[in-house]
Amino acid sequence: MSEKTPIKMLHDRVLVELDQEAGERRSTGGIVIPATAAMGARRLAWARVVGHGPQARAVQIGDRVLFDADDKAEVEVQGEVYVVMRERDVHAVAADRLADEATGLYL
Repeated sequence: MSEKTPIKMLHDRVLVELDQEAGERRSTGGIVIPATAAMGARRLAWARVVGHGPQARAVQIGDRVLFDADDKAEVEVQGEVYVVMRERDVHAVAADRLADEATGLYL
């Protein structure tokens, strides 16, 4: 396999790249909270879609999606780590193209 072999996602699979700020975060007081800190509730994560299969209908490349980070399957491609999931595991989609369908919440 060559270094630049193209990848085609199948079925309803979505390939996402985790947001850089998905790791550590800051409290409102400025305290840095590491990604490994235990939390009482499950924490969802944002990621950017970099690929999807032909049966994924609600997402497009470049969209930001919200998903459960505990239920992720990671894959490394050319030194970059991505997450593969089914489209049904996406909880929300954030994209400018959705302005007409918006809920009133904005990022």
